[in-house]
Amino acid sequence: MKRELTCIICPRGCQLSVDINKENTEVTGNACPKGKQYAIDECTNPTRTVTTTVRVSNREDTMVSVKTATPVSKKDIFKVMEKIREISVIAPVKIGDVIIKNLCGADIIATKNID
Repeated sequence: MKRELTCIICPRGCQLSVDINKENTEVTGNACPKGKQYAIDECTNPTRTVTTTVRVSNREDTMVSVKTATPVSKKDIFKVMEKIREISVIAPVKIGDVIIKNLCGADIIATKNID
């Protein structure tokens, strides 16, 4: 299988070509080792950082922004969003507070202060 990607690791934006077969994965077009690893990861187990908001139950019309502390598998994004939509938090909330512990392998953390 052959796949073309644009590397997003740095601003250079290398055009990568990935050739995946049973024994070997070959990456060309990368200017650095990080680009090669990005291409391999993106083709074998793509991950994403999920960012969204959670309702603050003791504040009228208030939401707190949250994100996954580490990237989660792309296949788990809908499961992560489903769980996040089910909850609310009570203020005060501080940046870095863990809102949900170990959801699909990542903590959900606050990215905004709500006093």
